[in-house]
Amino acid sequence: MNMSAIDIAGLEGGRVNLTSKQLDELEARLEGPLLRPGDEGWDDAVLIWNGMVAKVPALVLQPTSAHDVAAAVGFARDHRLLLSVKGGGHNIGGTSITERGLALDMTRMRDVTVIPNAKLAHVGPGCLLKDVDRATQKHGLATVLGFISEVGVSGLTLGGGLGYLTRRFGWTVDNLEEVEIVTADGEIRTANRHENADLFWAIRGAGANLGVVTRFTFHLHEVGPTVYGGLIAWPFDRAEEILRAYRRITTEAPRELAVWLNLLRAPAAPFVPEQWHGERICALVVCYSGDLGNVDDVFAPMRALSDPVVDLLQEQPYTQVQSYLDAAEPKGNHYYWKTEYAAELSDRLLSTWRDLAAACPIPEAQLGILHLGGALNEHDGDDGAVGNRDARYACGVIGIWNPDEPEADTFPQWVRDAWKRIRPFSTGGNYINFQTADEDEERIWATYGANFDRLVEVKKKYDPDNVFRSNRNIAPRTRAGNA
Repeated sequence: MNMSAIDIAGLEGGRVNLTSKQLDELEARLEGPLLRPGDEGWDDAVLIWNGMVAKVPALVLQPTSAHDVAAAVGFARDHRLLLSVKGGGHNIGGTSITERGLALDMTRMRDVTVIPNAKLAHVGPGCLLKDVDRATQKHGLATVLGFISEVGVSGLTLGGGLGYLTRRFGWTVDNLEEVEIVTADGEIRTANRHENADLFWAIRGAGANLGVVTRFTFHLHEVGPTVYGGLIAWPFDRAEEILRAYRRITTEAPRELAVWLNLLRAPAAPFVPEQWHGERICALVVCYSGDLGNVDDVFAPMRALSDPVVDLLQEQPYTQVQSYLDAAEPKGNHYYWKTEYAAELSDRLLSTWRDLAAACPIPEAQLGILHLGGALNEHDGDDGAVGNRDARYACGVIGIWNPDEPEADTFPQWVRDAWKRIRPFSTGGNYINFQTADEDEERIWATYGANFDRLVEVKKKYDPDNVFRSNRNIAPRTRAGNA
């Protein structure tokens, strides 16, 4: 195929003109397709979850192997092209696509190989969470992944990763055994605690800055295939009671129990009584992965709250719990949120949370608290770049709206104002995967805290020219700006 010349975004800004000969030479080195606008498969390749930050690249390469990735990285480096990597395309900040750049769409690398006896899974970089959960649950095994099944494994993992199993087994990267990765020099490397250990340390929380991972190897745990969970909700006028009960339940919970809190308007869903559609509620989304014989005792504090609007708690497949919230975050909507980690739920934080939910003008917004703590708190602060070993909750003001929402222009500012009210309760850290595109460098520094300067040194070693910058970027320089 003879490709015509094209202008593409350059690494330092401006445009780079790629000749038809250069493009043909690249294509000749690839097994996977190189797509341009209008080609078959283009629309799916550039589709991302958050419509608010959608962009259009100049070219999309769909690699089928680490060698394809190495060829693409080398080409982008040599020609100083702006490069991005799309795993699942679910990042709130839209980092997986750069405007007029070269995008790697990893969807053709979607294999999962489970080794049950070793409790390991080798996972391709194009996999979604559901791909891994379905494969590992055939053997009654699971690793720590997120709680929306359409999320990409790559982005989730490289930012640290959290989910219902975090309380039992730590951050996702605490369960990462090894990666195969293409670094900025185009080399294919293996990184683990013994080989390229400095790179492996950095990958565990800041991995998008260091290269393109072409294979993940995760440690698996005995989980499911049946767990107890689902959703239970009460009227918002009981918010003070429910919030205090939530604090008590989560403080006393066994590690096998994870409870997400959402203050929101009830959706017009079949499982919600019609008279509650659009009304404010207090909802708990629950996953208990322990001994099902203990369900009555574990859930007694929740059942004692009585008279719920909705009660869908039951035994069900773990894979079903993992996809329970998918419908709440459809692709193409506009998403804008702000989040913080918290070490506790003080009276002031809970009252602020209730007041914000009562005043929220965004019809589909959620004020969510994720129940963390447990195993993640037992690792040293420098065990992986991810840090944040003091986090016990993640609190988020989550704005969601349709693209044609008439009041949409006012919603981001409301979220920012609400965020200012919750920041005093923060540990000072935050989750890199929850950062929006408009957050500044100080937020990145806060994510990594004491680990940041060490990260810069690893970045200098493996990506001194900052080829991998379409991310929450750690530039190869100090905070003072020195190289």
